[in-house]
Amino acid sequence: MVKLNKIYTRTGDDGTTALVCGPRRYKHDLRVEAYGTVDEANSAIGMARLYTEGLEPVNEMLLRIQNDLFDLGSDLATPDTGEVLSWEPLRIVQSQVDRLESEIDALNAHLEPLKSFVLPGGTPAAAHLHLARTIIRRAERIMVDLMRNEGETVGGPALKYANRLSDFLFVAARFVNDTGRADILWVPGKNR
Repeated sequence: MVKLNKIYTRTGDDGTTALVCGPRRYKHDLRVEAYGTVDEANSAIGMARLYTEGLEPVNEMLLRIQNDLFDLGSDLATPDTGEVLSWEPLRIVQSQVDRLESEIDALNAHLEPLKSFVLPGGTPAAAHLHLARTIIRRAERIMVDLMRNEGETVGGPALKYANRLSDFLFVAARFVNDTGRADILWVPGKNR
C-alpha cells in the first residue's frame, strides 16, 4: 500500500528521480518520459470524465482505465533487469488487455462503420477523449523508443495495453458523440 506523508522530498532538486526499484534517473530519461506521459494521459482521461458522468458504461470503463494507468506507470517505473527482487513488481497483464478489447467491441457494436476519418471534437467528452488518445499514442511511441535502447525493457502486455487503449479512446469518443451521430468527419480537400 502506498503511504505519502510528505509531498516534497527535495531529492529531485538535482534533476533526477528514483525508479520504484531504487536507481535514480535523470528526469529527461526515456523511462521517466514514458511513465510521465502515461500520467499525462491519465489526467486527460480525468478531464474527460468531467463530461462522461452519467454516460454509462463509458464512465465506469474510464475509471477502471485510470486505475490501470497507475499500474502501467508502476510497470514502466520498475524495469525488468532480470534481477531477482524481494517483492513482486506490479505489471500490466494480458487480462487487462483482453478487458480493453472486450470493452472496445461492446462500444463499437453501437456504432455505424466509418466512411471517413473523424476530426477530434463533437461533444466536450469526445474532444477530451480524443486528446487523451493522442497523449497515450505519444506514450506508446516513447515506450517503443525506450525498448529499442540496449539494456532497456518494456513488457509485452504493457505495450499492447497502450496500443489498445488508444483504440478504446477512439471508440469511446465516437460512442459519447451520440453513438457517432455527432462525429465530425474529415472531408478530403474540402478547403482547397
